[in-house]
Amino acid sequence: MDARSPLVLSTHELGRRAGEMREVERTVPAPAGLGTEVIGVPEHSDLALDLSLQAVSEGVLVTGNVTAALHGECVRCLRDIHSETTVAVSELYYYAGKRQKLAEDGDEEAEDVPELSGELLDLEPTLRDALVLSLPFQPLCRPDCPGLCPECGVRLDDAEPGHHHEQLDPRWSALGSLFPGELEGGAGSPN
Repeated sequence: MDARSPLVLSTHELGRRAGEMREVERTVPAPAGLGTEVIGVPEHSDLALDLSLQAVSEGVLVTGNVTAALHGECVRCLRDIHSETTVAVSELYYYAGKRQKLAEDGDEEAEDVPELSGELLDLEPTLRDALVLSLPFQPLCRPDCPGLCPECGVRLDDAEPGHHHEQLDPRWSALGSLFPGELEGGAGSPN
């Protein structure tokens, strides 16, 4: 854990006195990799933290909200998406040694238990879980986005009303050479 990281917080002021509380309001740069392939928090963009750190008997309880800018791409029309999200955070950071005790007691999830490192706690894994899990699986620029034309790829929002393509069944293509103009929707008779 890098104590100089903006996502590493000191709990020194809380001590181990249950009930002691400290408010943390700050803006920090977003770490890399907060997102999926189609949407995420841009690296180094602002993360607004509005958190409470409270000493409890087992460790330090961190609760509050994190607000972040999102950048992504609509999965239907491929337009850029720029929005903002606020997610709730709630995590108990156990005092050192708790992970080992849980492992000795047979808890299979002991390695996932967040622990304090001395008087420091690292928010990055907690923020990563909260933010990435809150992201839409298939982000849309708007709920009724019509997407792209499957034939020509034009955005249907930008296409003229009634945009469509005549599709000729390939099984009839041989007849098209015998009767030009008939199968393409044109008028006329083969003479």
